[in-house]
Amino acid sequence: MIYLDNAATTLKKPPQVIEAVVEAMRNLGNSSRGTHAVSLKASRAVYDVRRKIAEFFGCPRLDHTVFTCNATEALNIAIFGTFTPHTEIITTDLEHNSVLRPLYALEAEHDVKLKFVPANSRGQIDYVEFERLITSNTRAIICTHASNVTGNSLDIAQIGRIAHKHGLLFIVDASQTAGDLPLNLEQDNIDILCFTGHKGLMGPQGTGGLCFGNGVEIRPWKRGGSGVQSYLHEQPSDYPVRLEAGTLNGHGLAGLGAALEFIESVGLGEIGRREEALTRRFYEGVSRIDGVTVYGDFEKYPRAAIVSINIEGYDSSEVSFILSENYGIATRPGAHCAPRMHKALRTAERGTVRFSFSYFTEDCEIERALEAVEQMAQER
Repeated sequence: MIYLDNAATTLKKPPQVIEAVVEAMRNLGNSSRGTHAVSLKASRAVYDVRRKIAEFFGCPRLDHTVFTCNATEALNIAIFGTFTPHTEIITTDLEHNSVLRPLYALEAEHDVKLKFVPANSRGQIDYVEFERLITSNTRAIICTHASNVTGNSLDIAQIGRIAHKHGLLFIVDASQTAGDLPLNLEQDNIDILCFTGHKGLMGPQGTGGLCFGNGVEIRPWKRGGSGVQSYLHEQPSDYPVRLEAGTLNGHGLAGLGAALEFIESVGLGEIGRREEALTRRFYEGVSRIDGVTVYGDFEKYPRAAIVSINIEGYDSSEVSFILSENYGIATRPGAHCAPRMHKALRTAERGTVRFSFSYFTEDCEIERALEAVEQMAQER
């Protein structure tokens, strides 16, 4: 199979990631749940990954690096843990439902007013709109670093400057860019960065987290066992246990730690250059095929390694099915959990077919995918 669905999850992992998970399953106990050898080994392993993540994203404090099971949980913690009732939150049309649905819940249940920076038919936004939407009642700006439909990236450092100029909290969804594009809390003016481990970071599913800066306070989203202060009725107030109720995924985090070591050994810049080359090659090839529509802005790089298309005469699900059944190519059709983005692109009815690449995608797989799309376009 030619796997071109890396925006959903990376299938090809560095070998050391798999080895680390297997080793952890053999030897790790439950972190912070005992003083025996395997529990302490798990605690040390979690601490080591916490340190690596903090360094990777420029988080100023280790205890401000919190582990979750994915970016969705991280975003829920960030959004529900910082909102103020009867205020306003600004976001964009590019967002995934992991941002939208928590915000819609705040709108319905806590009288939070939502304002959206609109996207045009190429998935682009105008940064002036952020300033225009801000009022004295605005509490936060929440946005993605890159669209999971078009791959268009946002200038988060610029948005962060706008947020901080007005004293607003700035929360970033880095699901499509963590491990692919540089991210740094201080340099990019980010207050809370939410990430997942199983995409660009090349780690196991069930891993993710959030990093946050000094002066940021987040209320617990869930409550339960922490391994410490067991007689308290409330969740302990100290970070990270304030936000890490329950057993951590030590096995998955061991794999994530190995993935971070791999990324460091290759270099984030090299990974980005490789993925950009693959994206450019596919875009340039597919955009020349008659009957194919490509969505997004490919004049601006860096961007996520995503190209979404439609073929005239086909529904997106039909294209993805034929690619899988007849050509052995894995893609993602439909709405991609990003309804406002598809409305902006005018693809709400048919969706799009998303091709997404990783460091391990081969040049010959790009060529084979282009051949398949061209054959389908010609046959229809």
